[in-house]
Amino acid sequence: MDEKIPLFIVTGASGTGKTAVSMELRKLLPDVDVFELDSILRMVGDDDWNKAQNIWFRVARNVAASGRVSIICGTIMPWDAEKCEDFQYFKDNIYFLNLHCNDETRDLRLRARNWSEDLIQEHKSFAKWLLENADKAYTPPMPTVDTSKTVVKEVAVQICEWVHGHIIN
Repeated sequence: MDEKIPLFIVTGASGTGKTAVSMELRKLLPDVDVFELDSILRMVGDDDWNKAQNIWFRVARNVAASGRVSIICGTIMPWDAEKCEDFQYFKDNIYFLNLHCNDETRDLRLRARNWSEDLIQEHKSFAKWLLENADKAYTPPMPTVDTSKTVVKEVAVQICEWVHGHIIN
């Protein structure tokens, strides 16, 4: 792979709309392959996040070999990405975007999934960490899109603009 094809990762704590936006992104970006991290876990009935991340990085590498761009929607941290076997093919060309919602919205969304109070609190804390560390733990700094009151299609439009900004530049 001579040309460096970027890899885009739409991350965020649970309840921010990563799965919902992935479906909309497929409609708005027909020339980009959009994958949802959790779909592998659901398919194989396995909670091995490292395995799922490795699978999607391999898929993205194969997609990039044909000159196409990929977006992975799922909670991936930079240090987890670096552990993936195919990270080297995207090194210095991975872009993260954080989906975020306020605590009230997250609470409603996760309660609708019958999440426990402890898990809800854990993801509220994680969401706060992501906001506080977007400029420190991510290179380049990670932008944030608030999904609290923004409809899924508008969130997807914002993500499209972000992707196009990196592809064109």
